[in-house]
Amino acid sequence: MATATTRLLTADEFYDFVHRPENAGKWFELERGEVIELPPPMKPHGFVCGNVAGILRNYAVARREGYVCSNDTGLIVEQDPDTVRGVDVCYYIDDQTLDTMPRKYSAAPPRLAVEVRSPTDRGKKIMRRLEEYLRLGVPMVWLVDPEDRFVTVHEPGKIHQVLDEADELTGGDVLPEFRCRISEFFARPGQ
Repeated sequence: MATATTRLLTADEFYDFVHRPENAGKWFELERGEVIELPPPMKPHGFVCGNVAGILRNYAVARREGYVCSNDTGLIVEQDPDTVRGVDVCYYIDDQTLDTMPRKYSAAPPRLAVEVRSPTDRGKKIMRRLEEYLRLGVPMVWLVDPEDRFVTVHEPGKIHQVLDEADELTGGDVLPEFRCRISEFFARPGQ
């Protein structure tokens, strides 16, 4: 990770920085006011994110409740100094529509945050992200590992649960009636 600036920025200033023409096609996060440039996601990462988002969208449609955001949706997880993370996939249950959603970054915790582990993610870094989501008030966080093909479920005050491809993932009280096989996150439809 390379630091792109030395002056501490707010989430609003970070938004303006990210949208400068010279930053088009680059990936950034804001960590305690410092801009961090990230490597672009690779195809396997996008494939797994797409599968997770698709499964969650099917759940939302079946329940007629909630919606999915993906593509590194900017979420303010800390303030003063600000930290903005790009959540891979998140699930919200609120009354917002496309017209009423914030045009910059949101500080409202989703019902579920999903991180798909990238080859460059290190243990401490990924655990810090998960802890930030939980401190923000996200009631459930999934860490999806495409390389080893497992999912770790994190909930506040509970011991995390590790599930492998043969296991079924449920949403518990956070996502009632949600169920899918872990293997669905890593397979093409019909595979």
